[in-house]
Amino acid sequence: MSATIREVATAAGVSTATVSRALRGLPYVDEATRRRVVETAQRLDYVASPSASRLASGRTGTIAVLTPYVARWFFATVISGVAMALTEGPLDLLLVEVGNPERPSTVPLEQRLRSRADGAVAIALPDDHPEISQLIEHDFPLTVVGSLSDRVSSVAINDIETGRLATQHLINLGHRDIGLISGATNDDGFATQDDRTDGYNEALTRNGITPSPSLTSFGSFTREGGERAMVELLSRETTPTAVFCLSDEMAFGAIIALRRHGLTPGIDVALVGVDGHPQSELANLTTVAQPVAEMGRLAALALQEKLSVGESYVPSKQSVSVELIVRSSSAPPKGN
Repeated sequence: MSATIREVATAAGVSTATVSRALRGLPYVDEATRRRVVETAQRLDYVASPSASRLASGRTGTIAVLTPYVARWFFATVISGVAMALTEGPLDLLLVEVGNPERPSTVPLEQRLRSRADGAVAIALPDDHPEISQLIEHDFPLTVVGSLSDRVSSVAINDIETGRLATQHLINLGHRDIGLISGATNDDGFATQDDRTDGYNEALTRNGITPSPSLTSFGSFTREGGERAMVELLSRETTPTAVFCLSDEMAFGAIIALRRHGLTPGIDVALVGVDGHPQSELANLTTVAQPVAEMGRLAALALQEKLSVGESYVPSKQSVSVELIVRSSSAPPKGN
């Protein structure tokens, strides 16, 4: 068994407080004493208790991940990226559900995090979200994934450019009646949805195509929602020859709906999604891929740097690149 801090103190001829200060590199310990304590601790195979060290430093040794959803692919993949970064240091991860309309919390977020986490990574929760904004105002260490911020460090793709890229690809194939499967019908402050829609509209307008509300439906960023949204588009007076889905999961639902109607994706209706979901290759889905896990890792590293540097830390904006991966779900209009 390794020695206790009392045994190290006795062998070194100092107090336990001096042992603690010497091993943690704190001031007010002369160098000769510090060397003697370190050498004694090594000789006796002393290992400091992580919980005791955290208590002494006022740190919890935990980073919180604030997320509206845990099980959905995008959020789970960002979380895996955060966890990947934490394996590089002595930090634990705490999951906190924030902003899920199906399970609203009655306890303020700041209270839920108090004495439980040293900082947090917020997924798809912009800096103007009421609970996130409150954390920032109280100087709680934070980074944001999914939108760029001027207030805290952030990691995101350019969602306007993503929407423009996907839509322009369909226009270049010869499509003009291009539908949109968006997320929520209500204004929930989800900047990703708004920005990708802006990119879609900009691409249409630049090519002399007037955006039509009748070609938009809403799929709640789920496979089931994407299926319902595609059925709605197929029932409209003017049906699209191509559809831009704001996420791959909604595109998977759209593929199911097309097949149930006897239609073939890429032949009868072209489809493009966003994310680079692992199953997009199996579905032959054209997608704008984003480095989801890497975004989580970068956000966690930025937060760790903030915790290390302290008040002198300057927030960073990291805009990561996307890639259009073309597969058989996108092709020229039928008959061309």
